[in-house]
Amino acid sequence: MPQLSVIIIAFNEAANIEACLKSISFADEIVVLDSGSTDGTPDLARGMGAVVHVTTDWPGFGPQKNRALALAQHPWVLSLDADERVPPELAKQIRQVVREGAGNACEIPRLTQFCGRWIRHCGWTPDYVLRLFKRGAAHFSDDLVHERVVLRQGVPSRLTCPLLHYSYPTPAHYWRKLEQYSQAWARQRFASGHNTSMLRAALAGVVAFQRSYFFRLGFLDGAMGFAVCTLQAQAAFGKYFALYCLNQKNDSSPVPPSV
Repeated sequence: MPQLSVIIIAFNEAANIEACLKSISFADEIVVLDSGSTDGTPDLARGMGAVVHVTTDWPGFGPQKNRALALAQHPWVLSLDADERVPPELAKQIRQVVREGAGNACEIPRLTQFCGRWIRHCGWTPDYVLRLFKRGAAHFSDDLVHERVVLRQGVPSRLTCPLLHYSYPTPAHYWRKLEQYSQAWARQRFASGHNTSMLRAALAGVVAFQRSYFFRLGFLDGAMGFAVCTLQAQAAFGKYFALYCLNQKNDSSPVPPSV
């Protein structure tokens, strides 16, 4: 029977790693690639039976996940984040896909919790993510943030049971991720020669709120839906504002004296 490897990249995920690994105890191999945690994450993962590797540098999410992928040994690979859980119904579907071996990849619907409440609109649901694939049939993009699985050929099928995402237990978690992702996104765009303006940043925020709250029915999630849509608007503004600041800093650099 074909076997399954689960790959996880982690950094200071002591609060999440045990619950994550417990939810995938059905896997034949669990690979955790840690990027220098100081909270005991590697030891906790080893205690749960995972094969743990540690790196001393951070190349970005996409490159780091490709490193983890290279460590997987089995024909099928499931990529997870430490704040995600595979419920029993989804585990059953995954085992069936691996057992039957049909196709090259599967997208999984993801349900995200924000400050203790499951968000079912706002563009967060349904959130299909390509996470299950045959090793050799796909790889991760080299994006520093918002990396994606790139399937070399074919079209992925879709599972029906959701992957549970405990991404933002408190507002503080959101602020930390917002800063990290905005800065990384801006540095990547800046390195590629992109420019922006304050007007573009402002419009990005306005459009993001309107799209999430009205067109993607965020208002049906009540007060927490309003909060999510507002924060998404802030995130959209923040990443373009970070890029704008990099552009301004570059433009205002001292002009070297003429020879």
